[in-house]
Amino acid sequence: MGTPSRIPLATYRLQFNREFTFDHATALVPYLAALGVTHVYASSYLKARPGSSHGYDIIDHNALNPEIGSPESFSKFCRALRAHGMGQILDFVPNHMGVGKTDNAWWLDVLEWGESSPYADYFDIDWSAPRRSFPGKVLLPVLGDQYGAVLERGELRLKFDVEYGGFSIWYFENRFPIRPRDYASIIRRRLSEARLGPAGPIGETLERFAGEFASFSATPRSRIRRGEARDRAQRLKSDLSRLASAQPDAKRLLVEAADLYNGEPGRPETFVRLHSLIERQFYRVSYWRTAADEINYRRFFEINDLAGIRPENPRLFAEMHRLVGRLVAEGLIHGLRLDHIDGLFDPAAYCAALQALVRRVTPQPVSDGGQSGATSSRAKLFYVIVEKILARHERLRDSWPVQGTTGYEFLNLVNGVLVDPGGERPMTEAYHGFVRRRLDFDEILYKAKKLIIDTALASELAVLANQLDRLADA
Repeated sequence: MGTPSRIPLATYRLQFNREFTFDHATALVPYLAALGVTHVYASSYLKARPGSSHGYDIIDHNALNPEIGSPESFSKFCRALRAHGMGQILDFVPNHMGVGKTDNAWWLDVLEWGESSPYADYFDIDWSAPRRSFPGKVLLPVLGDQYGAVLERGELRLKFDVEYGGFSIWYFENRFPIRPRDYASIIRRRLSEARLGPAGPIGETLERFAGEFASFSATPRSRIRRGEARDRAQRLKSDLSRLASAQPDAKRLLVEAADLYNGEPGRPETFVRLHSLIERQFYRVSYWRTAADEINYRRFFEINDLAGIRPENPRLFAEMHRLVGRLVAEGLIHGLRLDHIDGLFDPAAYCAALQALVRRVTPQPVSDGGQSGATSSRAKLFYVIVEKILARHERLRDSWPVQGTTGYEFLNLVNGVLVDPGGERPMTEAYHGFVRRRLDFDEILYKAKKLIIDTALASELAVLANQLDRLADA
């Protein structure tokens, strides 16, 4: 059939997850076409945390979610849309990523290398937060109880991962990598522990590894040198993994090296060694409730395992849009719906960069089916709509190069058609009678916003105050 229209006439939302895959969607395409649907509005199907029901906890912007389908099943879905002259709008998440557990490679690298990680400035982390207890660290509010109680129960454990070739602190399903410089002391402690038996011939090999890891004691200043150090550490861990896989004695010694740091529940003094190791890392694990006061990375509202990212960073922008750019270039995606646009540092600049990306990858404009005026500059834009709730007094800024919003304000008007205005007075009187005083809605709204800022978003307010303080000092 023909090329899909550039401006959707009728969309149908498809919520992808492991219960509704590309194959399920492909089977529905003929039915949707018969309904007159011109574009499928697809929830995010980029790689999200395993088991995600919604897809907003993306851990890799450049891979399809394997729970939803393979590249082959995705291609089949796209071919079915094309065969019926239908387009596709993708729900894209530029504001945050899923973090924690063992899923996000960028986040784990930041925990391992701190500000030296090449991904440290991808995330919106305030490394200079004025907290004496964790300078240069990122706070991880993941514990189910106070840190000391969790530690003394033995729930934080050091382990050696043969496949990964490295040491990590584990808290149930959460992994916190150990910085490479500490591998030396971990390995050497086992080599010197006579009560566990001699290390044997493999001990000399492990001592050489310890010497190599000890050389990471100083952090290089230049980005190039930091990159070289990180690459060398990765090679060392790969070599350690191969050694442990090939030599049972090496694996046993490395596992024992980790176990030497794990204390015995009921004997608090046996956890000193593990506590000291944790204190030296680029993160501070803490009780989840501390997030309300001390968290130093931007979140999606108050969800601790959705960390804010910084697409205003040119390196991150280029990296996170590689797959989407290719899908647009191949004519498989015909528009984007941007999630939580107000979470971005500069929404207008981001949208402009997105339009520039589309122009680079699609030199020929997509047909609009004669629906838009040729003189309209907005009509020439790639179809982008933003999730933004507009207040009654607010309008979408003309400087944003987008087609519009997702239409919450329109739906509010439609819902109003279903409400009998004659019921307003008795409902208002009933409410005032219940609260036993008369209240102004705008006053309630203002107080509610202050309550959220003072409680749920107190940490974010502290970060902003810290930034203002630094500006004032300058």
